[in-house]
Amino acid sequence: MPSVFGLSVALGLIAPSIIVEAATCDIYGYGKTPCVAAHSTTRALYDAYNGPLYQVRRAYDNATKDINPLGPGRTANAATQDTFCAYTTCLITQIYDQSGHGNHLTQAPPGKTRGPAAGGYDSLASATAAPISVNGSKAYGLYIAPQTGYRQDKTSGIATYDQPEGMYEVLDGTHYGGCCFDYGNVEGNNMDNGAGHMETIYFGLNEGYNVGSGAGQGPWIMADLENGIFSGKNLGNNSNDPTINYRFTTAIVKGESNHWAIRGANAQFGGLTTFYDGVRPDGFNPMRKEGAIVLGVGGDNTDGGEGTFYEGAMTSGYPLDNIEAYVQANIVNMNYKTVS
Repeated sequence: MPSVFGLSVALGLIAPSIIVEAATCDIYGYGKTPCVAAHSTTRALYDAYNGPLYQVRRAYDNATKDINPLGPGRTANAATQDTFCAYTTCLITQIYDQSGHGNHLTQAPPGKTRGPAAGGYDSLASATAAPISVNGSKAYGLYIAPQTGYRQDKTSGIATYDQPEGMYEVLDGTHYGGCCFDYGNVEGNNMDNGAGHMETIYFGLNEGYNVGSGAGQGPWIMADLENGIFSGKNLGNNSNDPTINYRFTTAIVKGESNHWAIRGANAQFGGLTTFYDGVRPDGFNPMRKEGAIVLGVGGDNTDGGEGTFYEGAMTSGYPLDNIEAYVQANIVNMNYKTVS
């Protein structure tokens, strides 16, 4: 049976080299856990995708421009943005969903129960604050400062209640803060609806209410499940969840009925490590997921966190570890690098 990074795969006659070279959402599709949301400002997450990645708005005339890949399956055409935004400032107004489900992310509306931005919309991210290189081409990440966030409450295909799902993101492991730099599944009404109404990747420190921790000083990859950010089975410390501060970091959270996992890796080389794989916390089985999506804020719009997002996706179904190994291999092949 073919293998990659020592992990066997059960994908029929598909050659491992083809799978690794495929984009991340094509790989999830091979594993029968297709992407139902796919967001990136840096590249196409499907080999055939050639639509818009994100939209920018410039300051002097409020005109907008969609930024597409250089071609199907390629990195973003940063030159288009640079030309459009020359001699002025630009904000990122929308991150398009590449999956075809229409789950585009736009400016997050006010939270209705808690959160510093309870009285108004969150800020939009600068279009130029996070320049990098991907596969040898210039691209821009999404730089989330505190009180900055994106959201989609009316979604299609996203897991609800106790349905299985997976999610990954590539982020800057050196840019972090408190609560809540989240990406994933949240409440549809911008309120804290209680335990188990969220399932997101959280990256940051143990600052705030009901926040767990891992080994060392942090930051950590954890899961925001609402009314608790978990590093393992229960709130508190999970010594198997290490401090992660790779400049480019892969983070994974996935869950199914009374079972979930946290995984992570250096996005520039090597394979994934599992930090937790076990049963749900007490009071979180079954889950009560609602299927909205956030990026950069919590489910009730708690927006004191910060971080930088490059790409991410959410799946229908619980991805196998070996599928995620190929996803990680593809991310490594993208050769994320800093630029001066």
